[in-house]
Amino acid sequence: MALFSNLFGKKENAPARIAPILPQEIYESGVLELKDIIAPSALKITPRELNLGDKIVRTFFVISYPRFLSDSWFSPIINLDKVFDISIFVHPIETAKVLRQFQKKVAEVESQISERQQKGLVRDPVLDTAYQDLEGLRDRLQQAQEKLFDVGLYISIYGDTNEEIDKIESEIKGILEAKLVYLKPALFQQEQGFKTVLPLGNDLLEVHSKLNSSPLSSIFPFISFDLSSDKGILYGINRHNSSLVLFDRFSLENYNSVTFAKAGSGKSYATKLEILRTLMFDADVLVIDPEKEYEYMAEATGGRYFNISLNSEHHINPFDLPAPRPDESKADVLRSNIVNLVGLFRLMLGGLSPEEDAVIDRAITETYALKDITADSDFSNIEPPLLSDFELVLAGMEGGESLAQRLTKFTKGTWAGFINKPTNIDINKKFVVFSLRDMEDELKPVAMYIVTHYIWNAIRKELKKRLLVIDEAWWMMKSEDTASFLLGLAKRCRKYYLGLATITQDVDDFLRSPYGLPIITNSSIQMLMKQSASSIDILQKTFSLTDEEKYLLLESDVGEGIFFAGTKHVAIKIIASYTEDQIITSNPSQLLAIKKAKEELAQTGQ
Repeated sequence: MALFSNLFGKKENAPARIAPILPQEIYESGVLELKDIIAPSALKITPRELNLGDKIVRTFFVISYPRFLSDSWFSPIINLDKVFDISIFVHPIETAKVLRQFQKKVAEVESQISERQQKGLVRDPVLDTAYQDLEGLRDRLQQAQEKLFDVGLYISIYGDTNEEIDKIESEIKGILEAKLVYLKPALFQQEQGFKTVLPLGNDLLEVHSKLNSSPLSSIFPFISFDLSSDKGILYGINRHNSSLVLFDRFSLENYNSVTFAKAGSGKSYATKLEILRTLMFDADVLVIDPEKEYEYMAEATGGRYFNISLNSEHHINPFDLPAPRPDESKADVLRSNIVNLVGLFRLMLGGLSPEEDAVIDRAITETYALKDITADSDFSNIEPPLLSDFELVLAGMEGGESLAQRLTKFTKGTWAGFINKPTNIDINKKFVVFSLRDMEDELKPVAMYIVTHYIWNAIRKELKKRLLVIDEAWWMMKSEDTASFLLGLAKRCRKYYLGLATITQDVDDFLRSPYGLPIITNSSIQMLMKQSASSIDILQKTFSLTDEEKYLLLESDVGEGIFFAGTKHVAIKIIASYTEDQIITSNPSQLLAIKKAKEELAQTGQ
């Protein structure tokens, strides 16, 4: 009864009674405060670390620095893909007090040097260097060019197990000791060390090194990699420091890019977002779209959309000849087009022997001659031949009969409506899309070759800033001729102010082609998004990824990845505004909602 009485405030020799508990007190007893929310469930302090709930934390301090500290020496630690906290305490020292101590120290060093000289001992370079450093620093302090500080640098690392903590400790020590910077754990002071690293501004460890202004500035913490420039478009958000990834592809040595990602990782979304923002900066954009993902975007931006298929009303004649540029001759244009046509027929006919190759080459020349097209012709006022004209010439040549029969399906058979008609399209718009979704898979590489060649001829007519996007480029890597043409395009397009954006989800097919790696090396920008476990190893080897970057790509969410530009690369997250998202989305549910809203709006208008 005594304990019960004490709990409820019973006075000695007074009648026992229970004080009423007010509703307000009941409410307040159950309210959580901020410290209740952020505090760990349990705390255990050991000489080498703390156990904070399920996490282990270990704190270190820097005990020694080298004579010289290079710029950004601390950046490898700051950019390390680990969970850790860093606290830097900078305590200014009064210059007058320092100068008095310097005078005494300089006198001591001078005395030691003089004593060695009197004894005839060999000069000690350590003493000479110390004397020069002291004198130089004393002069700069006296002239107010430098100040001196007591600096404490503390690091707390976090992990789930002691093995993980030991591994992180070894990695951090290895990086710093390579720069002659040495760490020590706060033995028997882990509690004080943890409180020191907390954002409370309390330096409880007080392990300081004296640094003047210049080396102190090299520890500046906000030096994580970024790609923010004063011009260009917004590619996304830097996942490391939330800065903007602003970049202009046309500021690099070439304007090409490659994007690798598994299906559903957001590669087309990121590409369409770049296209939308590129259109705002006076650049034309052309897209080869194998999946009909850009139709709504072309409609929304006032562009042109061409559906390339066997039954389409849009046609491209591969025998078209572009007008020569001022720096090239008609003979060069004709010769180049004949070479490209040989590659096209090699692709259409499933390969050619050396003899058949020679027959095709001669037949193309004679087909042009049949229409009075030679190296001296005016290409702007000619009617180019059709595939059926080429077939007639080929059928009348020795060794060309079987080749003509193999071409029959493209001129009279099932595939006759594809390329045996005059060109009837015009790409004189800022945004142009060629859709190949309805083309049979067997003919997609042929269609991509023809469309790309047509675009290339159109681009050469006029020098203008343009971006050519080839989505699902692995279709072109399946054939040596199309892959070779794509590589040639990547090498030559800079001359015509063209950026080539190559996008693929089939990494293995792309990189196993002998043309895959050269295309990557001729691309100044690379975007790697979420990858599958089957392709990550070949990507790691190709792009020299660290293990942390490898796992980042395996675990990335939709719209996340690594953005390479020149010599820099950052972890990126693609973010679009609401309006941009409505224009570029490929999400079926969103597309259905947009379609339904348009139908309702149309009915309301009626």
